[in-house]
Amino acid sequence: MKRLKLNASLFSFICLSGAALAQTANETNTSSETQANAPSQPPAPCQSAEYRQMDFWVGEWDLTWQAADGTTRSGQNVIRRSPFGDCVITENFDGAPGNKLKGMSVSTYSKPHGQWRQTWVDNQGGYFSLHGGLQDEGTFILEMDRLNDKGPYSRMVFEDVKPDSLTWRWQGKGEAEAEWADRWVVNYRRR
Repeated sequence: MKRLKLNASLFSFICLSGAALAQTANETNTSSETQANAPSQPPAPCQSAEYRQMDFWVGEWDLTWQAADGTTRSGQNVIRRSPFGDCVITENFDGAPGNKLKGMSVSTYSKPHGQWRQTWVDNQGGYFSLHGGLQDEGTFILEMDRLNDKGPYSRMVFEDVKPDSLTWRWQGKGEAEAEWADRWVVNYRRR
């Protein structure tokens, strides 16, 4: 009788162990199938190289420029990627003490259009919508959208870009003019 009890216990142990192993194998197969069939996570937005083209501008900058009277004026500009992560660059310009202009811009790469878009507003009532991007020669140009045939031809040019400095030019031209002329040249120096 004792021997029979041992065999029954052994039999129960073997059955339970087999069931547990079968359950574990089934869960492993189900987990592998679920992982294989699960949709992959989409890539994070704004991660392609085009979204990094304006990274040279991000930072805190001291600005200088020559006023019409020949004196050197100064201001500051703070360019950030927050609060919209890697998709948007925000600018906060303060011309003081060099002039009274204060303004801000929002810039983003428009993938469907294959170019950068910027919107500028300021305390003088200015509003500009610009488009453009990186040029073959290494400059970065944003040209103002003309709202009608009488609208001005204006653009901004970022050039001579180095890790701690760059030159920014606001340029314009008349309807019949072929060449762009500087209207305001600002030298950026990283803080």
